[in-house]
Amino acid sequence: MSADVRVMPYGDRAVLVEVGEAAAVLPVRAALDGVAGVHETVPAARTVLVRLDPGVIDSAEIARIAGSVGPSVAAATTDTVRLAVSYDGPDLANLAGELGISADDLVARHAGAEYTVAFCGFSPGFAYLTGLDPSLQVPRLAEPRRSVPAGSVAIAGEYTGVYPRSSPGGWRLLGRTPAVLWDSSRSRPALLRPGCRVVFDPT
Repeated sequence: MSADVRVMPYGDRAVLVEVGEAAAVLPVRAALDGVAGVHETVPAARTVLVRLDPGVIDSAEIARIAGSVGPSVAAATTDTVRLAVSYDGPDLANLAGELGISADDLVARHAGAEYTVAFCGFSPGFAYLTGLDPSLQVPRLAEPRRSVPAGSVAIAGEYTGVYPRSSPGGWRLLGRTPAVLWDSSRSRPALLRPGCRVVFDPT
């Protein structure tokens, strides 16, 4: 993996580690977490932002660690979040027809996978989940909705996700969950955090 890793300065106390593929992000983050001098790691689609103490660790050492991570290394996690989902989304029937399958089959494929939070973004509490069945990978809507209800379970491209609050959005809506994805009064406001696994339970 070393040839696919690039480390770039990101201000005086951080570097941005760019990896060649999305699957490498969490293993690289796991390898850097807990290293002396590393204060925080923030994963994204194909990068890991590393906040560090330059007096303890430098970009060359970050590059060495990131470059030594093999493709078989997995990010350790003990967290699994189960979300109850009512599969009654406005795009469910049309999408099933577009894919040439039944709505029940679409639900079974979506709920039958085990997902991993790759990274968070877009809005507080919105997690991009990998693990979507390749047969369900579809583009976003050509014209986004002006308002998507909070709790909407949706898919777009290679990801699935849950809208933590009402907002505009162009993902295909399959259903909804009553789970609270973001609550600033909790010690950990985000219910879904990078590295945790997510299972959807149809209700």
